[in-house]
Amino acid sequence: MSAVHAHTDGRRQRADASRRRIALAMLDLARAGRVAPSADEVAEAAGVGRRTVFRLFNDMEGVYREMHAVMVSRLAPTFAAPLEGATWRARLDEIAARRARMFEEMLPIKSAADAHRFRSAFLQAEHKKLTKLQRETLLAVLPASVAAQPEKIEALDLTLSFEAWRRLRQEQRLSPRQAAAVLRRMIAALVD
Repeated sequence: MSAVHAHTDGRRQRADASRRRIALAMLDLARAGRVAPSADEVAEAAGVGRRTVFRLFNDMEGVYREMHAVMVSRLAPTFAAPLEGATWRARLDEIAARRARMFEEMLPIKSAADAHRFRSAFLQAEHKKLTKLQRETLLAVLPASVAAQPEKIEALDLTLSFEAWRRLRQEQRLSPRQAAAVLRRMIAALVD
């Protein structure tokens, strides 16, 4: 490798490391309740200069893209793991338990991103993808007898949504355990 390539690769690696530090700092700030931190706050939390933030990201949308990539890499294995329940009801219960764990981890970050979603084409598109994927996962486990009931599908989709989880946790101030129990009760009421 030539000295020029080594120098370029070193710069690229440092830039990638700084991008990741900035995204992780933004995630930490979101977890701490800072929905819209300034570039200065993000830079300080990441241990980089303000100019570095703007050099690596054209705007805060770029930071949200990087944050999203970090969260997807963390949550994708859980979401993609095959369901192991022997019956459709067991698989539905598994979906509820997984979503409770993932939504709890996502709660501060997705809440911060949702505050910016309507100004961001990227965040809107990602929200639509997530909503569609969640619905498809639900539909895949339901038997035809349940899937043939449109109102029941809509009620289950809402019950198993991030928005329902956020309401249980933030507005109703339930603990994660209590919120998961409420989800299970609503699901049971809908499918029994």
